[in-house]
Amino acid sequence: MRNSNSRLRVMYLIDFATSTGGAERFAIGLATHLPRDRFETWMCATRSSDLVASRALADAGVRHVVLGRRSHWDVHRLGQVARIVRGERIDVLHTHKFGSNLWGSLIGSACQVPAIVAHEHSWSYEGNPTRAWLDGHVIGRLADRFIAVSSADGARMVSREGVRPSKVTIIPNGYVPSPVHSDTDLRAELALHPSTPVVAIAAVLRPEKRLDLLLEAYAQASAQVPDVQLVIAGDGECRPALQRRAVELGCGETTHFLGARADVDGVLRCADIGAMCSDREGSPLFVFECMANETALVATAVGGIPDVVENERTGLLVPRRDPDALARALIRLLTDAPYRRRMARDAHERLQRYTIDVAAQRFAALYEGLAA
Repeated sequence: MRNSNSRLRVMYLIDFATSTGGAERFAIGLATHLPRDRFETWMCATRSSDLVASRALADAGVRHVVLGRRSHWDVHRLGQVARIVRGERIDVLHTHKFGSNLWGSLIGSACQVPAIVAHEHSWSYEGNPTRAWLDGHVIGRLADRFIAVSSADGARMVSREGVRPSKVTIIPNGYVPSPVHSDTDLRAELALHPSTPVVAIAAVLRPEKRLDLLLEAYAQASAQVPDVQLVIAGDGECRPALQRRAVELGCGETTHFLGARADVDGVLRCADIGAMCSDREGSPLFVFECMANETALVATAVGGIPDVVENERTGLLVPRRDPDALARALIRLLTDAPYRRRMARDAHERLQRYTIDVAAQRFAALYEGLAA
């Protein structure tokens, strides 16, 4: 039964409510951009939050709860989810990523929440049959909708996991402006000449991001554009191996590992090209960040990227695991400034289809339709 209050009560459930990580930033953005005249909003982080995200939630009037789970087996804390959805008479429980999707669909179903929305921000859909079974036979059955962030992910939900097509709704992520505003001067920071060409990427340094291939492509490109520099913003388990690989390829001195940065928009504004070389993606925020900052993009044609980027017009798409093709795309943009600038402008105009406000309106309509 729908809450008697005129506004729908929506609770988001995610492991980490943080200002880093694509899924986490999108969930925070969605919670803070729902129309406040139509929705009351809660954010429940099962593990932890950071200060930037907590302030953004508070400023938007979003009630925020942190459960403090420390491990997969620390499940007793999830009882608070049940207490909140019952006590506050939550109308829509919107969960994000596998763990929260699983627990949220079980708890929400047991508590008879009127509408359960599970949100998959993409995974490989291979190599983990237990997860695929749980997606298809537990989450896919208990949730009223299973959100895929790209057409490719939606097709895999149906074909590989057995989720009913009627349960799958495709809604791409939206651009979430960073709450951190900066006047970053990257070239000055790195003691580079103001005209030095820069290729940049911002990512968590995980294996599927395949930055090893970007290093190979960059080494090829730098042979033809000798003064180009590569900037890598982000940290993660692969950083030591990537630093060693850069040295092996002879580009250690021109590859700059910045570590985690809160000023990604500032970094991209200073870059000539943004580059992605992932094996898999859902609907990556890095693509939108490049569009927002008028930074020309080269990316692998995986996941939802081809849904957003029009090849040759708003970006250059290359096959995955093909450093030679990636190198050719980098060289093309580095050596053709007018084309690069035109592509960046066209991408910036296209971004209007993918703002967080557009995404929030799509979810608002979905929530209201499910709760009606």
